[in-house]
Amino acid sequence: MRPALQALRRGRPIVLPTDTVYGIGVMPAVPGAVELLFRAKSRPTSNPLPVLGESAEALAGVACLDRAAMELAQRFWPGPLTLVLRRAEGWAHDLGGTDRATVAVRVPSCGIARRLLAQSGPLAVSSANRSGGAPATTVAEARKALGRSVEVYIDGGHRSGAPSTVLSLVGAPVVLREGTIPASDLRR
Repeated sequence: MRPALQALRRGRPIVLPTDTVYGIGVMPAVPGAVELLFRAKSRPTSNPLPVLGESAEALAGVACLDRAAMELAQRFWPGPLTLVLRRAEGWAHDLGGTDRATVAVRVPSCGIARRLLAQSGPLAVSSANRSGGAPATTVAEARKALGRSVEVYIDGGHRSGAPSTVLSLVGAPVVLREGTIPASDLRR
């Protein structure tokens, strides 16, 4: 973990396993780090990055976790549910996109990712692939896609490849992407 943490603190992207796919991540507070992530992926900056945290408590400074969000977090986190919420007051890091009022957050169930996040704090993370390509399910696929644009690759074995479900709680609840967790489970 130490080389990954050192790279993150210098603003360099790293690749880490999550419970769904491999991700490329940076510390959003480090100047220039988010731009390096966008460049490494050839991702348009109009497509904002989600933020991963070790726990709901760790994400409380990033997003406004109201009662509905906390109920969902208690039921589905750690796990493949991404919540789009209002940003916490004072959390103004640029994640791309034009909407500075909201942020997508998730707590992955991968032990490696959570141990790293416990030490690094929340990270801006996207799938470890070139924009438009298939998400990496192995560290070898991530390395092939991203090469030297990433300083540290953490191998966590094969990942499932199933995407997280994305639910917006900004206004009326809306499933933006149905993934591993069926929308019917969220309605309950």
